[in-house]
Amino acid sequence: MIDPMSAIMTATAAFNGIKKVVEAGQNVEQTFQQIGKWYGAVSDFNEAKRQMENPPLFKKLVNSMSVEEEAINVYIQEKKLKEQEAQLRELLLYAYGPAAYTELTQLRRKIREDREQTVYAQERRRKAFLWNTLGWVSVGILGYCIYLIGMLIFSVV
Repeated sequence: MIDPMSAIMTATAAFNGIKKVVEAGQNVEQTFQQIGKWYGAVSDFNEAKRQMENPPLFKKLVNSMSVEEEAINVYIQEKKLKEQEAQLRELLLYAYGPAAYTELTQLRRKIREDREQTVYAQERRRKAFLWNTLGWVSVGILGYCIYLIGMLIFSVV
């Protein structure tokens, strides 16, 4: 599972890298590499948030964070990402003009689609397989226990 806090830390580090690259006046390629890292981290955060909305039963039972605390943490991090995105837009418009921001939005769509199709979909399939397997094994064990109990009852009679 993706940790939202590490995704935010990655996004913040990438954002700071973007600011440094733009301020140093380096080439567009290096800037867009940093932007790609930032959007990747934002995508990871959004997927982690989606997973937090529907946690597994075990996590629901042992989660040490209250619902309110979890909600406020997600809210704060979302606001931080929105602020970074607004600053990023301003930096790009100032440094490279409106065409760069258009390229950025295209890059963002591509990263989102790629991540959704590869990384996150595979992770969801893996989790579904694990939970389905555990469910069927549990049903098998329960059925076997019922069979043994039935054999004990009918062998006594």
